[in-house]
Amino acid sequence: MVIINYLFMCFIFGTTFLAIKIGVDSGLPPFLSAGFRFFVAGVLLFVFMVWKRKAAFTLLFKKEMLLTGICLTFGTFATLYWAEQYVTSGVAAVLSATGPIMILIIQRIIFKQKGNPLTLIGCVVGIMGVLCLVSPSLAFNMSSLWLYGCLAIMIGEVFYASGSIYSKGVINKFQDTSPIALNAAQMIHGGFLLMLLSVMTERGQYDFTLSYASLGSLIYLIVFGSMIGHSVYYWLVAKTNPIFPSTWLFISPVIALLLGVLIYGEPVSWWTFAGALAIIAGTILVNLSSIQGLLNKRHFFSGELKRRKDARGTKVS
Repeated sequence: MVIINYLFMCFIFGTTFLAIKIGVDSGLPPFLSAGFRFFVAGVLLFVFMVWKRKAAFTLLFKKEMLLTGICLTFGTFATLYWAEQYVTSGVAAVLSATGPIMILIIQRIIFKQKGNPLTLIGCVVGIMGVLCLVSPSLAFNMSSLWLYGCLAIMIGEVFYASGSIYSKGVINKFQDTSPIALNAAQMIHGGFLLMLLSVMTERGQYDFTLSYASLGSLIYLIVFGSMIGHSVYYWLVAKTNPIFPSTWLFISPVIALLLGVLIYGEPVSWWTFAGALAIIAGTILVNLSSIQGLLNKRHFFSGELKRRKDARGTKVS
């Protein structure tokens, strides 16, 4: 179930960079569209969880929800949405792939955790694969806004990494609360802060007209990108560790490439295959210990189930 949800999340998140780019290019103010996306998705999910009696409204007043929302939603997506005005979706995906490395750096420097050398090697190999995959699209004249956009995404990944690590502790603290409800609560906080930022900085851009592109982008990002994708991500953090779910950032450029080939007729070269192989190899190295743990756990439970069945059979006979 973990692997299936992981692949499903990779597919959804792999399409969101392009969806964000479409919305921003269609005239939607970046902070407003990001805030509206997460606030609406969070409210819908949270009301549903309250109705199912798996969450209480008091959860919204917990400081942990605010702090998680600042990191995972506000900081990460304020920078990403702003940057995609000047940076292509492919470049944004490449820079976002630094998330797992940021997690490792924070865990090593701040929390003094000794990381597995294979994990660090896997991160480097994965990022090299991403760069190899999209290198043809990087050949353009750089401007100051392009550089600022790249820097903004890198700053956003620091927020993302911090939120991923912090959310693991939040999930452990609120073990009786569904991870989906926790995700919804943090999206409400993050989305509200994004809209507040929009009121402060984008009021002159509110005369936009909704088009099919902008409306489609919003709906897709609300339903699939936020309500479904981020709920699966939060579930995976609860079931595994902060690094494993974040490695979707190595897979997203592959999906972006396929979308470009199928929709826009972009050419495919040998760089494509080299990058894809490197990404797969990097992902395996990063998650090797987690995958082994999952396989061992599955083997343990399978053996335990077999022993119980044998025991019941012996008693019957």
